[in-house]
Amino acid sequence: MTEKQLEPDDNGYYGPSKSQVKRDMHALQDLGKQLIDLSNEKLNKLSLNDNLLTAIKEAQNSTAREGKRRLYQYIGKLMRFEDADRIRHQLDIWENGSKQQAKAMHRIEALRDVLLRDDNALTQFFDEFPQIDPQHFRTLVRGARREAQQNEALTEGKEPVRKHYKQLFQAIKTIVEQAEKA
Repeated sequence: MTEKQLEPDDNGYYGPSKSQVKRDMHALQDLGKQLIDLSNEKLNKLSLNDNLLTAIKEAQNSTAREGKRRLYQYIGKLMRFEDADRIRHQLDIWENGSKQQAKAMHRIEALRDVLLRDDNALTQFFDEFPQIDPQHFRTLVRGARREAQQNEALTEGKEPVRKHYKQLFQAIKTIVEQAEKA
């Protein structure tokens, strides 16, 4: 031991157990497998070691099962020299960020649908977002409502028109985003 005698843990080990080292290595291999599924653009954003990037690209192009298994192990070995917590954090942001965006889009879609059905919802919308021009916004809503009625009367085989429907969505999205920034 060194000059400073380390205290053993609860199991009597002076360092991580062999099992713990193995679990950590498998966790790094699993993280490496997640990196293999990423696009080149996202891989470049992670600013990884050149050797690791090369191994990941080889694994992306490999089709042989045994070759891939060896590459996974090699990638896991190279991952020891990377900041795994930083990589996990960035992967989490990419994964959950898109979930939050999808949730926000669903909220805007639901708000648009309510505005198309109910005039009271339109009044509440103006109360919640007083900074918008009510006349212009009412024009967008009327256009989308008229468009929806015309689309209901379409015969089979004809494509519905969604111009005002999409414009209303974009207007709501802009209003909500501006309100969140303020």
